[in-house]
Amino acid sequence: MGKVRPKKHLGQHFLTDLNIAQNIAESLRAKKCRSTLEVGPGMGVLTNFLIKREDIELYAAEIDAESIGYLKGNLPQLNDKLIEGDFLRMDLREKFPEGVNIIGNFPYNISSQIFFKVLDNRDIVPEVVGMVQKEVAVRIAEPPGKKEYGILSVMLQAFYDIEYLFTVHENVFNPPPKVKSGVIRLTRNSTDNLGCDEKLFFRIVKATFNQRRKTIRNSFRAGFPQISAEHPLFGERPERLSVEQFIDLTKWAEEHLGN
Repeated sequence: MGKVRPKKHLGQHFLTDLNIAQNIAESLRAKKCRSTLEVGPGMGVLTNFLIKREDIELYAAEIDAESIGYLKGNLPQLNDKLIEGDFLRMDLREKFPEGVNIIGNFPYNISSQIFFKVLDNRDIVPEVVGMVQKEVAVRIAEPPGKKEYGILSVMLQAFYDIEYLFTVHENVFNPPPKVKSGVIRLTRNSTDNLGCDEKLFFRIVKATFNQRRKTIRNSFRAGFPQISAEHPLFGERPERLSVEQFIDLTKWAEEHLGN
């Protein structure tokens, strides 16, 4: 079976360095559950290392028909564990009611959507190891106060402990992307709920970061004009607020929206 042609519209950049593939595979701890889903296995470079691990039960989700044909021909041991279709449309709760780890060299063009899907399924996804555009990886892992800290940082850090593991150079991919990549690990923390209205929390995080150059006060005046009261954090910019401060702000907004 010949090689798969990388497709630009699918954001495919196939990893060619086996040492890096092994490092990514070994970065998954898989302590909470055995089921592990690789997103976008492509030509199976990472899959080859994951499939050898006896502590996990590997599944793979692939949308590209050419890659599916290649994997069936070259990794027959995947067998019925190869799921043909779009990961973003997959019902993870139905497929993996006992929980599932997510791993992969995530296509750049949908990496943020993959993390939002993880958030939506956080009760059944204990761990994620993903290679993404370095800029996205840094943003997700950054603490408050850094300029890269943003919407994804706050939302994911509310429910996951995040580690930036290592940087991957452009020249180990086919075709080489225009930017470096970063590998991060997300491990579910002990937060079951935030103790506030989560929809309002997400709304406030989005509203403030969508105007990140302005103060929290400005964002509230635009997004919640019915609140006229002042909060001690109103003079700050959103990138300076921790998850806990956003929770406090949400509780305060709940009280004032209820009046």
